[in-house]
Amino acid sequence: MKKILLMMAAVVMLTACNGNKFSVEGTIEGANDSTTLILEQSSNGEWFIIDSIAVGKDGKYSVSAPAPEVPSIYQLRLGGQGICFPIDSLDHLTINAKLPNFATDYTVSGSDHAVQIMKLDKEALQFANGKGTDAELKAWKDKLSRQIVADPSGIVAYYSINKYINGKPLFDPLDDNDLRIIGAVANAFNSFRPDDPRTDYLVNVLLDGQRRRRSMSAPTDTLYADVASIIDIKLQDYHGKDYSLSKVAAENRVVLLDFTAYTAEFSPQINKLLNDIYQSYHSRGLEIYQVSLDQDNVAWRQSAENLPWITVFDPMSVNSKNVGTYNVTSIPTTFIIKGGDIVERIEDATNLKAAVAKYM
Repeated sequence: MKKILLMMAAVVMLTACNGNKFSVEGTIEGANDSTTLILEQSSNGEWFIIDSIAVGKDGKYSVSAPAPEVPSIYQLRLGGQGICFPIDSLDHLTINAKLPNFATDYTVSGSDHAVQIMKLDKEALQFANGKGTDAELKAWKDKLSRQIVADPSGIVAYYSINKYINGKPLFDPLDDNDLRIIGAVANAFNSFRPDDPRTDYLVNVLLDGQRRRRSMSAPTDTLYADVASIIDIKLQDYHGKDYSLSKVAAENRVVLLDFTAYTAEFSPQINKLLNDIYQSYHSRGLEIYQVSLDQDNVAWRQSAENLPWITVFDPMSVNSKNVGTYNVTSIPTTFIIKGGDIVERIEDATNLKAAVAKYM
């Protein structure tokens, strides 16, 4: 009983107290007035009933409920079948479905994030019950990973890393590549959503995964420590010119190695901060070597042309060897390099300016 009460308290924390409501409506083809839908809300994988909905003779239904304080995952359940969707404050969604395949034969409209989650769930069906090849699953996960890293603090990213297929996590904390994606989401929530009730859960999943991975054999060429000699990166800028990180480090007093994504929501704010640092210290020997992990190079090129520091593009995105070598589990992640050594690792950008000042 105590466990249930604690989980219910977590759900209450996610519900707004300001009287705002969201609504969901639609038509269930093949349903009638003997059909009942259940509206449920998720708390880190546990589902709690919010309301029951009587469907009309014509299959139409509608329901409203208190809006959540932070974006949250809900589902409409009919028997053992459920349709998941996110709600952010005053959303008004339309969900139409058909019987008997309620959970697969449906459409969602009214929210871009809801459409993204619908697409994710339908794509996941390609791999249910042993369908799909390992190569196809890997290609799909690679695409999802790039989408997650582009917006790691979003509700779709949270939903994606908590997705299960055939009873197994889509992103497994015991897999190095998957753990990096989980880390991107956990660190983004910790940086940008510190008061979100899911943040502690995500951080705990990451830390537990890291502890379990470290208990197993780890590659010797991966940088886990904050202080270590740099491992070279060689990538091209938007002019096609090759830039070697080790050469840039040898030619400058201090170098900031910054892993980022220009399509991410935080990008303009982070680049403004970097520009302040660059203008303050470039004349005193500071250079920035910024690595774009965007899915494609269009956004990177548009931004890179207007930035005064070195910006290079990694075509392998989050699956890059450079990401693994530098143990980048979230973006932005910045390393301060001095004398050819990494002297500090910064994952909280609010600490970056003060940290750089110590080495100039």
